[in-house]
Amino acid sequence: MRRRDFLTAGAGLSALLTLPTAAMARSFASKLPAQITDLDATELSLAIRMKLLSSEEVMSAYLAHIHRYNPTYNAIVALRDSDLLLNEARAADQELARGIYRGWMHGMPHAVKDLEAVAGMPVTYGSPLFRDHLAVEDDPLPASIRRAGAIFIGKTNTPEFGLGSQTYNPVYGVTGSAWNPDLTAGGSSGGAAAGLGTHMLPVADGSDMMGSLRNPGAFNNVIGFRPSAGLLGSNDPFTRDLATGGPMGRNTRDTIRLLQTMLPELNGDAPEALWSAARRIGTGEPLELKGLRLGWLGDFDGYLPMEPGVLALCEASLTTLGDAGAIVDRVKPEFDMAELWQCWLTLRNSSRVGMLDWYEDPARRPLLKPELQWEIEQSYVLSAKDIEAAKATRSRWYIELQRLFETYDFLILPSAQVFPFDKTVHWPTSVNGQLMDTYHRWMEVVIPGSIPGIPVINVPAGFDDQLRPMGLQVMGPYGDDSRVLGFATAYEAVTDFLERRPVLVERPPTSR
Repeated sequence: MRRRDFLTAGAGLSALLTLPTAAMARSFASKLPAQITDLDATELSLAIRMKLLSSEEVMSAYLAHIHRYNPTYNAIVALRDSDLLLNEARAADQELARGIYRGWMHGMPHAVKDLEAVAGMPVTYGSPLFRDHLAVEDDPLPASIRRAGAIFIGKTNTPEFGLGSQTYNPVYGVTGSAWNPDLTAGGSSGGAAAGLGTHMLPVADGSDMMGSLRNPGAFNNVIGFRPSAGLLGSNDPFTRDLATGGPMGRNTRDTIRLLQTMLPELNGDAPEALWSAARRIGTGEPLELKGLRLGWLGDFDGYLPMEPGVLALCEASLTTLGDAGAIVDRVKPEFDMAELWQCWLTLRNSSRVGMLDWYEDPARRPLLKPELQWEIEQSYVLSAKDIEAAKATRSRWYIELQRLFETYDFLILPSAQVFPFDKTVHWPTSVNGQLMDTYHRWMEVVIPGSIPGIPVINVPAGFDDQLRPMGLQVMGPYGDDSRVLGFATAYEAVTDFLERRPVLVERPPTSR
């Protein structure tokens, strides 16, 4: 079944569900692809619920696919024993036979990012400090996924403590892009994105501080959604934590389904903006593109260095939106972007204060990656005045964005400043001839969405002549998550990037 046809032909999931059960089963079964792993998560869920496929069949197909390709891509780590997983799948089938249906992920395989704890499974954070650490209980995010019926098969790889958009660590090694396993999958949700892009996972969870859902989404031609700050966390819009969990999917519809699963119950102190955002997360009804006003930020009028080809590829996608009736304008914010970078450094480095004990322990410090040691060292020199100044900058940036959103429905940026690069390189030291003064300066394009905590989604922008994928960041006003997702659904309907599949490689990886 071609995803684009399913989205646009008017005979999608909602239409199927209006048919009598027998007719629905016949209609859906006729559209099933030859390979179980080619079903997207929503289709797979329906096939299991309608008993067109058993959970055991699904698990067998995924395990075979993983054992064949994961040695090359290294997306899934800490993979559990196959016999145990098949037993759990049979148990899910037996429950369904008795009329017990746990949720839309009933009997579906799932791997959790290795920054989250899952009871009885390793949680290493990619660090040798936790190489042998087993979790005793689920963190809230995996707990919600377990309640939806998923079977946890393992973890997805991540860089050490999630630092850097290059997924490598001394515990599990390096993860390759679904489109070329010799190139980086991005990060920190690199294992999740590569697992989706290679169809080793139906859907994936991740997290995002500095583009960790958006950058790997771009590097693997999948969807990555960073929700409004607080929607999946503290529910406090004033704290605006830099990091948040978020969903990833092979398409927008699946991404929305997982987001709905991840949503916590909001406490009584949650602001109306979050209550409203949570209520409006629906099925991702596509927005009408005609007449939408889109602000193209590009490289901030030459401020950001970009690898040649990135901007041209992104602008070609914007042309497609223009052809569909959207109005695209070049926009330059009235803001000192260098000041925004300094704001980011201060806020990010101040978050490392909790790691001082590791740094000050002579036995543990050598086990920390140099980039983390550097961030901890930077936290030592920060004053309360520095942090307050950064918060003031963040507030002014939020106000500037609100001014732009009075004119534009969405603001758009590239999802990365470079295409996927050699995975043996820890990080690009220069971009288009400009030296990078920190290990994460090459990711600066993502901070305009991270700092204010607004919803941002990565949608694919296509491929260069080397088949290296790239994406677009689409940013919306705080709490407007549903419209950002609706835009992504509409964008998906007028492009075919998500229908393209990489040619998977079955060989040992070149480096680990």
